[in-house]
Amino acid sequence: MESNLFHLQYAIDTFYFLVCGALVMWMAAGFAMLESGLVRAKNTTEILTKNVALYAISCIMYLVCGYAIMYGGNIFLAGIADVDTAAVLGDFAGREGGFEGGSIYSGASDFFFQVVFVATAMSIVSGAVAERMKLWAFLVFAVVMTGFIYPMEGAWTWGGASVFGMYTLGDLGFSDFAGSGIVHMAGASAALAGVILLGARKGKYGPNGEIRAFPGANLPLATLGTFILWMGWFGFNGGSVLKLGDIASANSVAMVFLNTNTAAAGGAIAALIMARIMFGKADLTMLLNGALAGLVVITAEPSTPSALTSTIFGAFGGILVVLSIVTMDKLRIDDPVGAISVHGVCGLLGLLLVPVTNSGVSFSGQIIGAITIFVWVFVASLIVWGILKAVMGLRVSEEDEYEGVDLSECGMEAYPEFVSGKQ
Repeated sequence: MESNLFHLQYAIDTFYFLVCGALVMWMAAGFAMLESGLVRAKNTTEILTKNVALYAISCIMYLVCGYAIMYGGNIFLAGIADVDTAAVLGDFAGREGGFEGGSIYSGASDFFFQVVFVATAMSIVSGAVAERMKLWAFLVFAVVMTGFIYPMEGAWTWGGASVFGMYTLGDLGFSDFAGSGIVHMAGASAALAGVILLGARKGKYGPNGEIRAFPGANLPLATLGTFILWMGWFGFNGGSVLKLGDIASANSVAMVFLNTNTAAAGGAIAALIMARIMFGKADLTMLLNGALAGLVVITAEPSTPSALTSTIFGAFGGILVVLSIVTMDKLRIDDPVGAISVHGVCGLLGLLLVPVTNSGVSFSGQIIGAITIFVWVFVASLIVWGILKAVMGLRVSEEDEYEGVDLSECGMEAYPEFVSGKQ
């Protein structure tokens, strides 16, 4: 009987990992749609190219070396024949709790679930550097980010390794359930380093402090992308429970889904109201970013708050993201899609809110963890971006930027029959 329960739990947990991983993979489509909707028409093809290519690069680099750096083990050369069923069954039988103990699943499903998180972190970078970065410089950075920079900070957090042999974040009381800091703030930190070296788009800021808006070319597409991300986030947070095959875990998964959804709703409404107060209009782009901000905030701990608390946490994110986007512009940090504010600033907020509902987490541990992630990713990324700038350059020419990077980088336009002029 126990053996049958083991086989059932193994199948359920493995299948759940794969389904949630597929949902997170679908977020790649959400990022592609959101970013291509928020950039100008003349830069659409290039940003779509970046999103597809970065996903493929993430999968290969994490397979080759990233997973081994983060968790150990060589998934690159492993196959189904390498699974020792008897050993896994023996491990299950020896655990306390039996069927209700920890999750147990295929190593391949674990890799698949982890690799789509890597791609998510890299997708954050593509929107922030849009409209003026060279395609191949970005793709080279993606190799280093997904193969080394992200896996290193992942090893110190989810992997449980000590930070340069000095301290273990888990021992300090750090917790990040599904990656507000580990994935989202890390991606935003890499993006910030790139944006600083890259500079603003030409004409974005005037000589007397003016801030000129560059409207996105396709807001219906951006809205669709946001809904895709919202849906994919159920796999992002829900899958991070790591188990489905018993009553307690199933209840936890359901609560995580509920809290994820209501935090997004709270963020969306709060951002919409905030935009109305500040700008006098219902700003769709702020509404979209507010929903994403709520999702990022709740990602750090979606299992312990109540639904009401999650809504409030999401609303905090919605308010903060509007203020942050406005502040970034005042600082002349040009982020066409608001990625640094959504994923970085709100990712930090998410980490800092964890101790409010999770008594096993310390506020000091969250701060040290956040600092560790930011300093490592930002400095390492700044070095890589700096090398790329010296070797091959980061920015397209002024003429190519004016004409649009679709033509200079990809040789085709996304809307050839509808583009009548350049902006």
